[in-house]
Amino acid sequence: MSSATALAEEFETHRPRMFSLAYRMLGSAQEAEDAVQDAYLRWNGARREDIERPAAWLAKIVTNLCLNRLTSARARREEYVGTWLPEPVLTSGGALGPLESAEQRDAVSMALLVLLERLTPMERAVYVLREAFAYSHREIAGVLDASEANCRQLYRRAARAVAGERSRFEPGRELRQEFVASFLAAAREGDVAGLEKMLAADVTWWGDGGGKVTAARRPILGRAKVTRFLVGGLENFGAAMEFSYAEVNGSPALVAHAAGRLMGIASFELSGGVVTGVRAVVNPDKLAFVERQLAAVV
Repeated sequence: MSSATALAEEFETHRPRMFSLAYRMLGSAQEAEDAVQDAYLRWNGARREDIERPAAWLAKIVTNLCLNRLTSARARREEYVGTWLPEPVLTSGGALGPLESAEQRDAVSMALLVLLERLTPMERAVYVLREAFAYSHREIAGVLDASEANCRQLYRRAARAVAGERSRFEPGRELRQEFVASFLAAAREGDVAGLEKMLAADVTWWGDGGGKVTAARRPILGRAKVTRFLVGGLENFGAAMEFSYAEVNGSPALVAHAAGRLMGIASFELSGGVVTGVRAVVNPDKLAFVERQLAAVV
C-alpha cells in the first residue's frame, strides 16, 4: 500500500466525525462536505511530523475552516428570502453520530441549529465542541488558539442564549412514527378536529422555499391557522404527493415525493403528546444532500 493510499484511508476513518462537526457549525450539509474536503487537502499536504494526534489536528482544521465560512454565511442569510432553515439530514443511519438519547437528538435538531444562528461564530464553535463532542475548555482553547478563561466565558454566553428555548421531547421511536402517520391521515381526510387535538395551542409552522418555490415566507402561528394551512395545502397538492416517514435531524419527519422527485421534508417537534412546531424545507437547493441519502437507502 502506498503512503498516499494509507493517508487517504486514515482520513476516511475521521470523515464521519469531521462532517458531524462541520454540519453542526454550519447548518448546511453541502457546505459541511466542502469544509471536510478542504480539510482533506490540508491533511494531504501536511508534514506527518506536524500531526501528533490526527483527530485533534483535523478538529482544529475543520473548526477554523467553518469559522471562516460562517462569516460569509451570515451575510448571505441576512439576504435570504423568507425563513432560513438548516439543510435536513437523515439521521437514522448515523450520519451525525449516535442519537440514542433525547439529549443527543436535541443536539442536532433543526430547532437547536436555528438557535445557534444567534451566536457569534466563536460562541458557536465553543458550544458545539463542548456540548456535542465533550471537549474540555482546555482542549477548546487549543482548537481556537484562545485562552481557557475566554472559552469559558464564550460557553456561558452561548449556553444562556439557547437554554431557555430548547425543548426536550419525547415519545419513543415507534410512537413518534405512529403519531406522524396519524397526523398525516387526519390532514389528508380534512379532519380538522382530529388535527387540532394533535397540535399545541401555540404551534408554529416554518417554511423554507428560499424564494425558489412557493412556501410560507413568515411563520404561521397558532393551532387554527396551522390547521387551515395544512388542510388547504393537502387539498390543493396532496393528491400528487407520496409521503413516507423518516428520522431527520433526530426528529420524526414526513418526506414528500411527486413523480419520483423529492419535493420537501417536514420535521416535527413533539412535546407533551402534541406538535409544538413544524419546520418544512422545500428549497430544492437544500434537498440535494438528503436526496442522495434517500437514494442510497433505496
